[in-house]
Amino acid sequence: MAKAEASVEELVSMIERGELRLPEMQRQYVWRSTRVRDLLDSLYRGYPSGAILLWETDEAVPLQSFAVSQSNNPYQSTRLLLDGQQRLTSLSAVIRGEPVSVRGRRRPIDLLFNLEHPDQLAVVTEVDENGDDAEVDEEAELGGDEADASEDELLTRFNKMTFVVATRKLEQLPQWVKVSEVFKTDSDAPFLKRAGISGFDDPRYEKYSQRLARLRGIRKYVYRMDVLERTLSYDEVTEIFVRVNSLGAKLRSSDLALAQITAKWRHSLQTFLDFQSACAQNGFELDLGLHLKNLMAFATGQSRFLTVGSLTLDVMQQAWKEACEGMEFALNFARSNLGIDSPALLSSPFLLVVLAYFGHRRDYALSTEEAQQLRYWALAANAKGRFSRGSSETILDQDLATIRNGGGVNELIDRLRLQFGRLDITPEELEGRNQRSALFKTMFLAFRAAGAKDWRSHLAIALDHSGSQHRLQFHHIFPKALLRGSYTPREADDIANLAFIGGKTNRAISDKAPVTYLLPLVAQQGAAPFAAQCIPVEEELLTVDHYKAFLEERRKRIAVALNAFIHASA
Repeated sequence: MAKAEASVEELVSMIERGELRLPEMQRQYVWRSTRVRDLLDSLYRGYPSGAILLWETDEAVPLQSFAVSQSNNPYQSTRLLLDGQQRLTSLSAVIRGEPVSVRGRRRPIDLLFNLEHPDQLAVVTEVDENGDDAEVDEEAELGGDEADASEDELLTRFNKMTFVVATRKLEQLPQWVKVSEVFKTDSDAPFLKRAGISGFDDPRYEKYSQRLARLRGIRKYVYRMDVLERTLSYDEVTEIFVRVNSLGAKLRSSDLALAQITAKWRHSLQTFLDFQSACAQNGFELDLGLHLKNLMAFATGQSRFLTVGSLTLDVMQQAWKEACEGMEFALNFARSNLGIDSPALLSSPFLLVVLAYFGHRRDYALSTEEAQQLRYWALAANAKGRFSRGSSETILDQDLATIRNGGGVNELIDRLRLQFGRLDITPEELEGRNQRSALFKTMFLAFRAAGAKDWRSHLAIALDHSGSQHRLQFHHIFPKALLRGSYTPREADDIANLAFIGGKTNRAISDKAPVTYLLPLVAQQGAAPFAAQCIPVEEELLTVDHYKAFLEERRKRIAVALNAFIHASA
């Protein structure tokens, strides 16, 4: 294995010219903008940033596209990038000022650089424990409570940072400059002028100029490259790819499995991506790893990827055909029978694998009673978070084994009861939970089924309303600013203090006390719109002094509503 070095600038140019390509075995680009922000911060400070693994070959290897545009490769031989895709794609997008393609959507990576950043590192980066493969949507799953956010607090934090993901308000401040704009020119003049610097005698002139030069210096950052020999076969390189990434624990097991599958089933990646895209078009944008896990369930009756290397091509192809049919059943059942029309409402997508496998083993012929029981199991499992605690793969395999061995829904329910004890939801179970709880998702489902609407527009609550005015947000009934000083943040974020309304209504309420804004709405509309979200409207419960009594009463009402929803007929 040869050693080499190349600067960021050289590597970005290689990508742009089509000299550096991606083999089919690679995962897709998945980084969030915050990961790119942290990468730039590390390079700006000269911190180590890992090595790059390449393979130069004349073999006709199945390829996939980079998330940024490339020219056609003018050379017969191909340099393939085996490790470093997330970093180099990110740097290419930022330096070239070009959007990236992420799960079928093109979006820019807009970062801002703080000309007035502290000399010393002032904000410690929160490391993502999932590593480079973290694939998380940057939009909040069930909205947010914008009215509770303190802009002053956010700005204070941002001013301590060197790089941030761009916001419209920060872009308007003179000390913040767009990173991609800095890379487009070697002139400091437009940035200094915008910052209000009119001459060399300004004390900020030298500091800002040095910092802009240091930012552009990221292009000269040198990566060490390990280059695999031409004599290696694609199968050997796949094995190296799997071993390197297994040892470094940088990729998920599904990413490693994808490499092994595509090595045996050439050009299969596009087949997988096409089905993933079809599911996304129907409202279920699911990680490719889940579809591969579903493939394993249909091929082997269990979900782990340990045996993927032993599967024959025929077995994989037949299992994939059946897995797609099973997933289509699962998505239809989730939408039509459960009321779950988005993965944001799932406590774990593993639930879909169980539904898919169950439908398959029943040849998609369920009795009325069986379908009703399956609905109850799925909603109870989703509310309790069956696959969200402990060893989720072990629990998934238990359910698959139950189905594989001929067990029915009653056996699945018994396993659920063995895990949680009683399956009815109690008021005590809601105490201390927040918007990240599985119960919060079920709360949305139950309220929507009860006809909950926005309190001003009277639009039924939904995840897909158009426009920022109507986009769903969760609202603190007692605003956090109102509770600050009297109650802890955990108490303020209690699930019993959250309701679902549109953005415009949320902003209009702002930090008003519920006794101030809620009672007039009740007088106008009656109690029904608030009963749909289990909100007590008794005046004595709507004051800050009686906040805990309000929570206690609402928990009782929510528990009743959730149990009624889960037990209801489809």
